Amino acid sequence: MSRQWRKGAITLVPGYWLLDAAGERAESLDGIEFAVEGGFVNIRVEGREDVQLVSAPAVAHIRCDSRD
Repeated sequence: MSRQWRKGAITLVPGYWLLDAAGERAESLDGIEFAVEGGFVNIRVEGREDVQLVSAPAVAHIRCDSRD
């Protein structure tokens, strides 16, 4: 199964964070790519080589800027 990547923004609930391009903690990020798999969201941040993973309950809001 291949991931379906979409462009957008994400905001996490308080107490959860992602790493931005500079390696700093951030609760909200814009200009990301994300893919939903089961109960998890895979997140790619421009400027980082890794894929970050958060559990769906940690997500307060996702904005999707791209469509199929």
